[in-house]
Amino acid sequence: MLSVVADEAARAELRVGLDELAREGARRMLAAALEAEVDDYLAACAAERDEGGRRLVVRNGHARQREVTTVAGAVAVRAPRVDDRRVDPASGERARFRSVILPPWCRKSPKVAEVLPLLYLHGLSTGDFVPALEQFFGSAAGLSAAAVGRLLATWQADHEVFSRRDLTDRDYVYVWADGVHFRVRLEQARLCCLVIVGVRANGTKELVAVADGERESTDSWSEVLRDLRRRGMQAPVVAVGDGALGLWAALRDVFPATRHQRDWVHKLANVLGSLPTSVQAGARKALAEIRDAPDRGHASQAIEAFARDYGVKWPKAVAKITDDAEELLTFYDFPAEHWLHLKTSNPIESTFSSVRLRTRVTKGPGSKAAGLAMAFKLLEAAQDRWRAVNGPHLVALVRAGARFDKGVMIERPDELQEDAA
Repeated sequence: MLSVVADEAARAELRVGLDELAREGARRMLAAALEAEVDDYLAACAAERDEGGRRLVVRNGHARQREVTTVAGAVAVRAPRVDDRRVDPASGERARFRSVILPPWCRKSPKVAEVLPLLYLHGLSTGDFVPALEQFFGSAAGLSAAAVGRLLATWQADHEVFSRRDLTDRDYVYVWADGVHFRVRLEQARLCCLVIVGVRANGTKELVAVADGERESTDSWSEVLRDLRRRGMQAPVVAVGDGALGLWAALRDVFPATRHQRDWVHKLANVLGSLPTSVQAGARKALAEIRDAPDRGHASQAIEAFARDYGVKWPKAVAKITDDAEELLTFYDFPAEHWLHLKTSNPIESTFSSVRLRTRVTKGPGSKAAGLAMAFKLLEAAQDRWRAVNGPHLVALVRAGARFDKGVMIERPDELQEDAA
């Protein structure tokens, strides 16, 4: 029969809580790793000696103790120091030992540095960091509102780089565009983010532009589109957006070859808002029959039925469909696998729910620049979770000019034209 014999000191150590045990283990391993790093450095420089035969690189005790915030909590460490007397003959400067494991400026591990901005972006206010995380990390060091707030400058710089990147190596076949408002705490006007998301030729979705502007302004959208064109963006085949946007006039000016597809989610809301509550249930079903028709012919018939049923009493509501019928049914000229994606600008709307959550928690960003940078980082983080469109292999065929009838590619369009003639 086996038994474990432990003295009092060992028993006391075993009684330490799990978190404290993890921190102590992390401290010991970090100390051992730093010592090993210095030993390797000294061994590599062992042959370096002065004229008197004395070594030029020797140990020099330990630095003052400091706390480093890691995923295991706050770990106290005393880094070993090295006295390096070697001089660079070219510059005349003394050589210095710099730890790769724990640089002199390091107070938080890279993992913690990544987590803090994500927590801030996704709803944790700067004033909540210390009470929420102090018990976890064992210290409030590095968790102040000022420390987290300084991240905004980094995000703004990232957005500037993103807004200047070259687009000549990218081809966006489909794009969604929308303008999303949210409040800015320190300014009177609300911030409107003009957002464009594109589908590349391989079917993947990608953030194209995030800019400040006015949602209904043609000039604002024209500036965004001109900037994209200057940086090498080709004209997309189809643009999807709400009918109230100033986007459409801007597209006709900057990318005249791009076809327009109106967003059905916004269109349904606009039409139903023009009808009395008593008839909205029936109108909703009639509109769904138009949107979900198996082909353009059946959709046109459903539009005629909708106009016949509601046109006499509510002509303005019906005009919202009949006047935009061509742009509402553009998606029928493309692969059936893509119809679901082309009917709505949901990729932008759903992603911006996290932006609105963030601004509600902080009572709005402090400035437009901060709000724009915050929106950009949230969209950039969400981009990793965007899935490719259905039938991704068909996107390249759309760019190549393939024709589709009832959602199916026409393999010999010339013969089809001859039969029609």
